[in-house]
Amino acid sequence: MSGRAQLMWDEAVTGYDFGPDHPMDPVRLALTRRLVDALGLDRHIEVVAAKPAGDSTLRLVHREDYVQAVKAASADPAGADVAYGLGTVDDPAFAGMHEVSALIAGQSVAAAEAVWRGDALHAVNFAGGLHHAMPGAASGFCVYNDAALAIARLLELGAQRVAYVDVDVHHGDGVQAAFWEDPRVLTVSLHEHPRTLFPQTGWPQETGAPNAEGSAVNLALPAGTADTGWVRAFHAVVPELLADFRPQVLVTQHGADTHVEDPLAHLAVSLDAQRAVQSACHDLAHAYADGRWVALGGGGYAVVDVVPRSWTHLVAIAAGRPVAPETVIPESWRQEVYARTRQLAPARMTDGRWPVPYADWQAGYDPADRLDQAVIATRKAAFPLRGLLA
Repeated sequence: MSGRAQLMWDEAVTGYDFGPDHPMDPVRLALTRRLVDALGLDRHIEVVAAKPAGDSTLRLVHREDYVQAVKAASADPAGADVAYGLGTVDDPAFAGMHEVSALIAGQSVAAAEAVWRGDALHAVNFAGGLHHAMPGAASGFCVYNDAALAIARLLELGAQRVAYVDVDVHHGDGVQAAFWEDPRVLTVSLHEHPRTLFPQTGWPQETGAPNAEGSAVNLALPAGTADTGWVRAFHAVVPELLADFRPQVLVTQHGADTHVEDPLAHLAVSLDAQRAVQSACHDLAHAYADGRWVALGGGGYAVVDVVPRSWTHLVAIAAGRPVAPETVIPESWRQEVYARTRQLAPARMTDGRWPVPYADWQAGYDPADRLDQAVIATRKAAFPLRGLLA
C-alpha cells in the first residue's frame, strides 16, 4: 500500500453555489485550497481531480426519480420540484446543480476507491461531507450525499466493515438513513442536541434497524459545549466503538460548524479542538483500520476565520505534515482573503487554546454534569447492543 495521501480537488467544485445570500459560500473551498498551497502542503500530498459520479454510482444511494429531478432542476431551476427538496430556501436550484453535485460526489467516491485499492493510505475531499442529502430528497444544503456514496462504493468493492464518524455540529442524518439496515456500516455522529438544532434527529435511542441494532450511535451534546467537553465526549465514545468494530476503512466527516464563531449553531469549540479531533481520527484509522482513512469536509459558515484553517489542518494531518498551531499564516493568503471578501484574515493557525486538555472517561464521570449525562445516554442506548459495557 502506498503511504502517500491524496487531496481530491477540481476547481469546478466551487460552482456548488446557492447564491450570494446563502450561508454556504463556496469561497470557503477556494480559500482552503489556497491556504493549503500557501503553507506548502501541496508538495506533500498528491492532488487528484476525479470524474463526476455517474448515474449508476449515484443510484447506489439515491433513487432514480430523485436523480432525474435534480437533472431537471439543473437544466431549468425555475421548474425545480420542491417535493424533492429542490428550489427551497435551504437548497435553491441553480443552473448546473446536477453536474457540480455529481463532481463533488465523484471526488469522495474516488477517494474511497484510492484508499481501498491501496493507491493512497489517506484521501481528503474537503468539498464533500454533504451528509444531509436523503435517497430521495435534497436537505440541509446537500444535494447528493457524497459520504454515503463513498461508503456504498466501498461495500460494492467488497468491504465488509466500514465505520463512519461524523463530528459536524449537525446530525449526520442522511448517512445514518442510508445504512440504517446495514450492519456492515457503523455510523457514529457527535452533534448538537436535536432539541436546539436542525435536523432535529440524532437522539441516543436511534440505534439502527432491528436487523442492525447498534450500527447507529448518536451523541447529542448540550448547546454551549466547549473544547474540553467536546474532546472528552469524542474520546468517551468513538475509540471504544472502533476498537470493537475493527473497520476496514474509516470515513470521517469534519464539519467546521462546531466552532464558537459559527453563525448557524450553538457549540463553543475552538479551531484547536477541531485539530485535536482530526488528529485523533488519523490515529484511530492507524490503530483499527490499517491506516485506511477517507476524510471529508462538511458544514462550516465562518468562511474566513474558521473553515480554511480547520480544513487545512485536516489536509496537513492526512499528508503527514501537521501544521503547528502557532504557525504564522502567509501574508499572501491574508491579502487574497481581503481581496475576495473584504474581511481581515486570521494571523495564525490557532485560536490560542492549544493544547486542549480533557478528562479521560475511564477516570470517572459526574452524573450531574450535562455533558456527562449526554455521554451516559449514548453509552446506555448503544453500547450493550454491541456487547460493550455501558
